[in-house]
Amino acid sequence: MKHLIFVIMMTVALIAGAQSADKLYEQGKKLYDAKQYTQAVAKLKVAAEKGHKKAQYRLGRCYDKGNGVAENEKLAFYWYSKSAAQGHAKAQYQVGKSYKNGEGVEKNITKAVDYFTKAAKQDNADAQLALAKCFLKGKGVPADKSRAKALAKKAVKNEKDGKEIMEKLRKDASEGDEDAKTLLALIK
Repeated sequence: MKHLIFVIMMTVALIAGAQSADKLYEQGKKLYDAKQYTQAVAKLKVAAEKGHKKAQYRLGRCYDKGNGVAENEKLAFYWYSKSAAQGHAKAQYQVGKSYKNGEGVEKNITKAVDYFTKAAKQDNADAQLALAKCFLKGKGVPADKSRAKALAKKAVKNEKDGKEIMEKLRKDASEGDEDAKTLLALIK
């Protein structure tokens, strides 16, 4: 009987902790969206430390962009990694980008491709485009124009972010980005 009471109390404590992390995240997100970054960071940090994957991602963004805190690539990578380990697609894309560019971590294109792939499988358009570029040039994977084309098409047709991806490709192409020009030609 004592064991059962203990299990029930622990379960209630875990649920209460998760709810408070959710509540802190929601408060932090609201402040973040209102560009009240310093106040947002305080809420997000507590939720992130409690293991809230969206708070970890958003806290990573704060460190990445210098919103409410000093810009810090290593801390951005740390928080993105925590969130990515829990399967958060946006964080997985950011971890891949960090590895690709050597931001906050040693450059490693193979790990970048791994994280882009994880996020792309969850229908993250940014990751699909990043992976398309990897296949286009053979960076971290064998060059494969048909895979690059398929991924780029998937990215621009993405329900959530497809329009922004197409705008980004067009903008990059107009600024002389050869990869963007090639991908645009492939997906026509």
